[in-house]
Amino acid sequence: MLADATGRIVRYLRLSLTPDCPMRCVYCRPVGHARPAGGPLLTADEIELLVGHLVTRHGLRKVRLTGGDPTSRPELLSVIRRLAGLGLADLAMTTHGLTLASQAQAYARAGLRRVNVSLDSLDRAQFRQVTGMDGVARVAAGIDAAIAAGLSPLKINTVVMDQPHQPRQDLCRLLRFAADRDVEIRFIELMPMGPQAARWSRCHVAADEIRRRLAPAVVSWHALARGSESARRFRVVLDDGRSATVGLIAAMSCPFCAMCDRLRIGSSGTIQPCLMGPPAGSLLASLRPRFDGDLLDELLSRAMAAKAPVHASAGPGIMTQIGG
Repeated sequence: MLADATGRIVRYLRLSLTPDCPMRCVYCRPVGHARPAGGPLLTADEIELLVGHLVTRHGLRKVRLTGGDPTSRPELLSVIRRLAGLGLADLAMTTHGLTLASQAQAYARAGLRRVNVSLDSLDRAQFRQVTGMDGVARVAAGIDAAIAAGLSPLKINTVVMDQPHQPRQDLCRLLRFAADRDVEIRFIELMPMGPQAARWSRCHVAADEIRRRLAPAVVSWHALARGSESARRFRVVLDDGRSATVGLIAAMSCPFCAMCDRLRIGSSGTIQPCLMGPPAGSLLASLRPRFDGDLLDELLSRAMAAKAPVHASAGPGIMTQIGG
């Protein structure tokens, strides 16, 4: 088993396929920060070798494809097919949802199990302010297409933040949107990452405040078992009598470091033991010019040994570079 110095065992790999994404979300790639510099991307062959090794030698159970946005990677379907054949318990993807309306069936046929879709507002103008593009209708259509394709359980990811001189996000409307489709919505606290850290305190909305903003729509909250999930999950009863599932990811106000079972690997092979920590080297030497499993184990073990018991108060990286 691959474990860190505190004994936390890695079961879950978040694998970035590319730093590219057509959106420019203010919390992910702030204005003025272009595509992060990095080396050549891991090839589909290298990704298959890497994940296969982690499955067979270290008991890896779950892979989530991230980015940037993984749909910006031309070989995405090939990568999904390769990973789907490795015996994983779960193969998921986080995406902006822009391509799901046309590609959800293809992703499902290739072996993808489920998707998380980022959706921070249903208001067209506010969506544009957050993401830098006019795409809310495409994302909503993509969510419906993914549900129809059987990419389940689908979850909606909403980063909650207060932006100066802009209206608050309508969290109740987003919750009702999720309830209409019987999918889970996860409200995520803003994290102080890279250049965003300087303005974090002015934009951050804590989980308790998120619950208060949902009060007009929610009659009661009922906690669900958490396990190793990052989200505190609830089954809520709405004011119209319906039920919905809400997750609160409160990495800042209620850290969940003690149960962390994650490892992140960047699109060019960087090893990121903690989202809010610095990179801990690269695994490229174990993949090029030929695969060396023993060296890969050494590089990963060395990186995991440096993982802090609790994440830092601010992260040095940019989300698109780390993989989220």
